[in-house]
Amino acid sequence: MTRKLVIFGLGDLAELAGYLFPLHTDYEVAAFCVDAEYAKESTFQNRPIVTTNNVIEEYPPAECDMFVAIGYKNLNKLREEKYFQIKKMGYRLATYVSPLATVFDNVSIGDNCFIFENNVVQPFVRIGNNTMLWSGNHVGHHSVIGDNCFIASHAVISGRVEIGNNVFIGVNATLRDKIKIGSHCVIGAGTVLLKDAEKDQVFIQEATAPSRVPSYRLRNI
Repeated sequence: MTRKLVIFGLGDLAELAGYLFPLHTDYEVAAFCVDAEYAKESTFQNRPIVTTNNVIEEYPPAECDMFVAIGYKNLNKLREEKYFQIKKMGYRLATYVSPLATVFDNVSIGDNCFIFENNVVQPFVRIGNNTMLWSGNHVGHHSVIGDNCFIASHAVISGRVEIGNNVFIGVNATLRDKIKIGSHCVIGAGTVLLKDAEKDQVFIQEATAPSRVPSYRLRNI
């Protein structure tokens, strides 16, 4: 049975959600929603834009669910704030899991989660509320991912890893098995983490330095 969905946000993630939810779920996107000061246009993706001031009247919780399509800004705090605001308004928060992801049937996934294609989520994994996994990640067995997290593409999270709330994990990061990551940590792109991380820690891998030889002098490429 088709149910109406209102997507909060007007950025790239909202556009992706507006495309993927109808493609792979029974949701029909009815409208997009933003705070009044950001409603500069009347439509987005050929659907109406409604503000948080009047969304309940136009798209009541009894008839519609919502999805908060906000990225990792300020360590996911903005998405967290809007998640709780919309939940308090009485809406059920939708979750999207790509049919192109491998997610075992005993995995627990919270609400307002977004799991893109080619993720592998092994048995007995628990994923909290309001957490996003971009494409191509590996989440090992018995691992726990907290609320309000954002995991970019092609990260490897080994078995029995515990990740706290509001954690950002960058592209191609690797976490060894049985370690614990405290809340509000930033695990930068390409980082290899072999031991526990305390709350609020930041791990950044240095970028590859350019060669002193310009490309036009290379002979063997």
